[in-house]
Amino acid sequence: MLTQLLSLRGRYRILHLSWFAFFLSFVVWFNFAPLATIIREDLGLSVEQIRTLGICNVALTVPARILIGMLLDRFGPRLTYSILLVYAAIPCGLFAIAQDFNTLVVSRLMLSIVGAGFVIGIRMVAEWFPPKEIGLAEGIYGGWGNFGSAAAAFTLPSVALGLSFLAGGAANWRLAIALTGVAAAVYGIIYFFNVEDTPPGKEYRRPNRASGLEVTSRKDFFFLMLMNVPLVGILGLLAWRLHQVGFLDRPALFLVWTALVGLYLFQTYGCWQTNAKLLRGEKRYPPEDRYKFNQVAILELTYVVNFGSELAVVSMLPAFFETTFRLNPAQAGMIAASYAFMNLMSRPGGGLISDSLGSRKWTMTVLTGTMSIGYLFMSRVSDTWFLPAAILLTMACSFFVQAGEGSTYAIVPLVKRRVTGQIAGNVGAYGNVGAVAYLTLFSLLPEGAMGNQIFFQTLGLCSMVVAFLCAFFLKEPQGSFADFHEGEDMEETAHIPTLVNEIGSE
Repeated sequence: MLTQLLSLRGRYRILHLSWFAFFLSFVVWFNFAPLATIIREDLGLSVEQIRTLGICNVALTVPARILIGMLLDRFGPRLTYSILLVYAAIPCGLFAIAQDFNTLVVSRLMLSIVGAGFVIGIRMVAEWFPPKEIGLAEGIYGGWGNFGSAAAAFTLPSVALGLSFLAGGAANWRLAIALTGVAAAVYGIIYFFNVEDTPPGKEYRRPNRASGLEVTSRKDFFFLMLMNVPLVGILGLLAWRLHQVGFLDRPALFLVWTALVGLYLFQTYGCWQTNAKLLRGEKRYPPEDRYKFNQVAILELTYVVNFGSELAVVSMLPAFFETTFRLNPAQAGMIAASYAFMNLMSRPGGGLISDSLGSRKWTMTVLTGTMSIGYLFMSRVSDTWFLPAAILLTMACSFFVQAGEGSTYAIVPLVKRRVTGQIAGNVGAYGNVGAVAYLTLFSLLPEGAMGNQIFFQTLGLCSMVVAFLCAFFLKEPQGSFADFHEGEDMEETAHIPTLVNEIGSE
């Protein structure tokens, strides 16, 4: 696969078009953090308000990833991704013209939906690549696309300064934000006309119902209901945080909490509809068609500690370097980009390791454990450190975090093929649960070295707990290194590579 990676034909063309769609969605999603100090000064915001905007930036991604997972399984990745990218221009424009904190909050909540785009490409790539190559393919998609956060941190402060002549000498953050939305919308149209959901001759498998995740045992249904609680509970925590900064008054807070209870009941009803025959005893799955939901739950927790921590760290790292080492915003943004810069090789590296070592379970376990050690070392960084040493530690830690993400999504497409979108959505949503939880904790900590130390120690200890769960409870997926996905056979798919090559050469 590595020898053909630079090819722009067949499945490799789909991979490159998809990771760039993800890249642009992340540029949009993370266009706030590198400009946070400039926006704060321009609009006179407090540190507490800036931190709250950071939480809002990842909030609605939680339900959005679940909803988009359902739409993805129903309508396919081509249409779903294209619509999401075009939508990105709307909240970017609203944020660019905002004059007060409330408008900023609304636009960041709307923008957080764009972060759900990652889930779409997971299904797209899984349709075009076999299980034995899925780790590297998904790692390239996730890693190169995830680099969008680094690109935003690295370039947007400079772009805003470069556009300063349009704002009378002040950094033009508004136009810089708006341009990211326009770029995403244009590419959304390009993507729609240049990809297909599956290779020629291959069936796009859809679940019987997309209103809730299909499970294969009664016990797993109740486990699913339990694991859905944090997805709603974290939104309740966000509402409380918005109440603390004055965005919501007490009646509005209780109204939001009531709506969230209704959302959970609605989600439960959708899952019951999907699994009604199973729960009534009218349907039994044969052993070869079953999967264990506890495996999905463990993957959700791995994504809490790897991707959830990455979102949180990327959101606070520019300000961390700026205040700890007394740098200007452009310098701090460029240095903080080193954390996300590692995505270019670390996430594909995690997928490649998972493909190569013969055990996806132990790859996941070891990477999560080493990530824990990295965060514990980062908790010791202070203004007495040599700056290059702090940068090297940041890059080393980020390698294990993002390699862990690649390892997680080397397993996700192998759990149950026909509901890959929903499983990917649930796992991805838990990444945002972790991000909101970590950022809420960070917003409550004191400013300065003590708060940073507690924050990184929390990340490290949570990762250590999940590493032990992986070691004792995660199972190796069946067909982890097969030539064909579940439900495919050689006769059904033997002609596909030839057709793909023919199409790519046209």
